[in-house]
Amino acid sequence: MSPMIPLYLLLALFATILAPTSGEPVGVCYGMMGNNLPSKPDTIALFRQNNIRRVRLYDPNQEALNALKNTGIEVLVGVPNSDLRSLTNPSSARAWLQNNVLNHYPAVNFKYIAVGNEVIPSNGGGDVLPAMRNVYDALRGANLQDRIKVSTAVDMTLIGNSFPPSAGEFRGDVRWYIDPIIGFLTSTNSVLLANIYPYFSYIGNPRDISLSYALFTSPNVIVWDGSRGYQNLFDALLDVVYSAVERSGGGSLPVVVSESGWPSNGGNAASFDNARAYYTNLAARVRENRGTPKRPGRGVEMYLFAMFDENQKNPEIEKNFGLFFPNKQPKFPIAFAGVREGTAVERCCLNRDDDNM
Repeated sequence: MSPMIPLYLLLALFATILAPTSGEPVGVCYGMMGNNLPSKPDTIALFRQNNIRRVRLYDPNQEALNALKNTGIEVLVGVPNSDLRSLTNPSSARAWLQNNVLNHYPAVNFKYIAVGNEVIPSNGGGDVLPAMRNVYDALRGANLQDRIKVSTAVDMTLIGNSFPPSAGEFRGDVRWYIDPIIGFLTSTNSVLLANIYPYFSYIGNPRDISLSYALFTSPNVIVWDGSRGYQNLFDALLDVVYSAVERSGGGSLPVVVSESGWPSNGGNAASFDNARAYYTNLAARVRENRGTPKRPGRGVEMYLFAMFDENQKNPEIEKNFGLFFPNKQPKFPIAFAGVREGTAVERCCLNRDDDNM
C-alpha cells in the first residue's frame, strides 16, 4: 500500500473509529452483467478486503459460489425468474437445491434463497409460491429449513397506497399474488425481500419530494404521520412496506431490503455527488441500528445495489449503480461494517493503491 493515503480515506477511517457501536453489516448485490468485470475470485476477494460480510447473487453462479467457500460471507442466492416454472415440479426443486446449495454447504454460508426477483404477478406470478414451497420442502428434507430461509424479492410497483406510510397497502389487483406469499413467509418464520429505491420515487415526483429528503441530508423532519416524524424517504418507504405487510396479514414479518441504490450517471439527479451522498448516508443509517419510526430499535438488514457498474444493462441509467469501477477501484469510501466498543477498527474501503499491498 502506498504511504500516501488519500485524505478522503483517512477521514472515512476516522469517522469509522468514532462510531461507538455496530449495527447491521451492509450487504452488497453482486451483478454480473458486464463484459469488463473482474473475475469471480477477484471480486469475492474484493468483498473480503472491504469487510463486506453479505452478498446477494442473482443466480447460483458456480464460480462465485466456489470463491465464497470458507469466507464466512453470508449469501443471498437467487432463483432466476426463467427457472421458476421448472421449480413448480418438486423433483426439479430438489435437484436445483442439491446442485446449487447443498453441494456447496456448509462451506458457503447460505442465509436466504430468493425465489424470483421482481416477478410481475400477471407474468409468471402463479409460479412463484409453488416454487417457493417446493424449495422449502427440499430444504426441510435436508433439515436446513431453519438455517436457510426461502423468500422472494418484490419491488414497490406492487404498492397501491404509499402516503402516509401508516396507510401503506398493496394494490388490490395483486393481493391474490402477494397475500398467500406473505402467509407462507409468516408460517415458515422467513422474511420478505423488498427492493426499495428512493431514487425512482424522487425522479417520479420531484415537485413533492425534495432531493435532501431522498439523500438523507434534510436537517429536519419533512413528513409527519401522526406522532411519527420522517426525515428521510428511505425510512418512509420501508414503513410503507411494513404497513402493507400488516394489511396483508403478515403482522410483524421482517422485511429485508434486498436492493437499494442511486446511479452516478445516466439520468435525472444521477450524479457522482448524489450517489456518494446516498450510499454513504444509507450505510451509516443502517449501522446506527435504530430502526424506522414505525419499528424503532429493530435493525434494518439491507443490500446496496450494486458492486460494479454493469455496461451490458439497459437502459443507460442501469449501467451506473456501481460502488466500484470495473477496475476494482472504489467510487467513494463506504464503511460496510461498524465498530464495536473495545474492538479493532474495521476497514472502510480499499485504498486506491491497494494492489501494491
